[in-house]
Amino acid sequence: MSLLHYENRFSQLNPNRAGGKTSPHKIAMLLAVMDLIESGHITNNEIYYTERLTQTFTQHFDALKTEADRNNAHLPFFHLRGEGFWHHQAKPGRLQAYSELTTASSSKKIDENISFAYFDDELFELLNNLTVRELYKTALYKNITITENQRQTLLEVGNGWDWLECEACVQDYFSMLFKQIAGEKYNKAEHNRNLQLILDKRSNGSIEFKHQNISAILVELGQPYIIGYKPAFNYQSQLRDVVLAHLAANQTDLDLLAQQQTVIQPETFDWQAVIDNEIPEKIAIVAEPKRKYLARKINFAQREARNRNLGENGEQFVINFEQNRLIQAGREDLANEVQWSSKERGDGLGYDIRSFIWQDDQPIEEEHFIEVKTTNSGKYFPFFISDNEVAFSKDHALQYSLYRVFDFKQQARLFQLTGAVEQHVNLKAKTYRASFS
Repeated sequence: MSLLHYENRFSQLNPNRAGGKTSPHKIAMLLAVMDLIESGHITNNEIYYTERLTQTFTQHFDALKTEADRNNAHLPFFHLRGEGFWHHQAKPGRLQAYSELTTASSSKKIDENISFAYFDDELFELLNNLTVRELYKTALYKNITITENQRQTLLEVGNGWDWLECEACVQDYFSMLFKQIAGEKYNKAEHNRNLQLILDKRSNGSIEFKHQNISAILVELGQPYIIGYKPAFNYQSQLRDVVLAHLAANQTDLDLLAQQQTVIQPETFDWQAVIDNEIPEKIAIVAEPKRKYLARKINFAQREARNRNLGENGEQFVINFEQNRLIQAGREDLANEVQWSSKERGDGLGYDIRSFIWQDDQPIEEEHFIEVKTTNSGKYFPFFISDNEVAFSKDHALQYSLYRVFDFKQQARLFQLTGAVEQHVNLKAKTYRASFS
């Protein structure tokens, strides 16, 4: 589904047409909800039957009504469920009573049986964009479909990308992302050429940069991104809204992505090619949106942090890497002493692996404490680190490194952050300790 799908649904509502006249009730209710979203009174996908809602409804109703129409806000609040994009959450213990209702004869019926109404997740995301709201308002008035020229006028943003262009680019990006995660081959250049046929005003370079913008948005949201598109964080605000709408519309697919588990055989790797010496100039942290944009939002960074299988495989990979390069340096004795500390001694040490420091390209008999953070995504993907791990990195800065293992499912590479972690990344508190003392 897309912006135009819901524009079509809004322009072809099924209102009451008794006596040959179109009732304005559903139109007025949807306009009222959009007003409350715009004013910030509705920030979550939960629409409560409140005095503010009925007052706003009345303002639109009075502008659209005929002498025969009666101001009954409870009717559209109930009957919009027949449009397929408006749903109700029944009150606890009232599901059976609600399911037996064929209409709401009064506001009391709403209060007794319905906690709140809510939109399709994708539609709610779309309605949080000003341009989209204006488009949908035009479609709602008199319930007449707007012309193509009117639509384009509403969607125009000067020389910037309009919504439909952004939507095409986002859909193409996610088709590549799913192939990447599934381990399927795809040709980025071919995808770019195909997009140019659709977006005749956009060049190869502008499409490439837009894909990098999408990567940046996904990194900020804690979602996986296409490793070949380095995040570019100076992006169009509307593009973020398009990405959020796409995520909202494809939550089942996101569930499947999140369930992807990695199976890796470290001994098959070219250990000489594992290290990436280009450390990210700035590792982005997860930036939570000010509002809740999904009922079932999946935070991949958080999920990876809880994925014990992924973490253990990443630590085993680093152990094999450390042992291999010690052996190559002629220090098999030290290779035999590399310790999987988090497994042998517990995971509260502040580090995962004890290896040995390198000096002048040679290992020396001095302990090197290594914390391992593993992701199936790219090098800019955010990670979670505990207070204890941060404190340990500061206290043992001269002997400490964080190994960021990335692209683990495809080819597994790593870069090394030496010393206190806070020197390299932005840290943002995500959890709290709750106690009664």
